[in-house]
Amino acid sequence: MKRAVLGLAAVGLMFGGAVAAVASPAEGGIPHLESTGVEFSAGHYKLNRPGVNHGAFEWWGRMTDTIAGDRHNVYVEVQVQGHDWVRYYGKQRSSVRLHQSNWDGAQRYISRAKLRVCRDRGALRPDNCAPLETFTHDWDRG
Repeated sequence: MKRAVLGLAAVGLMFGGAVAAVASPAEGGIPHLESTGVEFSAGHYKLNRPGVNHGAFEWWGRMTDTIAGDRHNVYVEVQVQGHDWVRYYGKQRSSVRLHQSNWDGAQRYISRAKLRVCRDRGALRPDNCAPLETFTHDWDRG
C-alpha cells in the first residue's frame, strides 16, 4: 500500500512540475543594441504564456538618439510570428523609456519575436540599424 501511495505522489510531482514548466514565461535581458545615432539599453523581454497579457511578446528598455544634431529620429522595430514589422518612434535629441506588448489576436501566444533599433535617415538614404535580435520559446517543451 505504501508503494502505491509513494508511486502516486511521484506521478503527481512529475505532472505538477510539467505544468509549472509550461506555465512559466520565457524572459530575459535584451543585449545592449547600438548603431550610428541610436542606442537601446537596459532592455528586458517576456514571451508571456498563453492566457497572460494575450500571450504577448512584452519588452521594455531605454532608447536614445545619440547624435542630437543630425535631425534624424530613432525607432524600435518589432516583428512577431512572421507578421509585419511594427515601429515605435523615440524622440529626437532625447532618451525615452519604452514598454510595449506585441501579439497577434488570432493566436493564443507568441513563440518567436524579432527586435531591432534603427535611425530613420529619411526617404533618400537607407536607415541604419543595429543587428537583429531574435527571441524564441518552445511552449510544447516548457
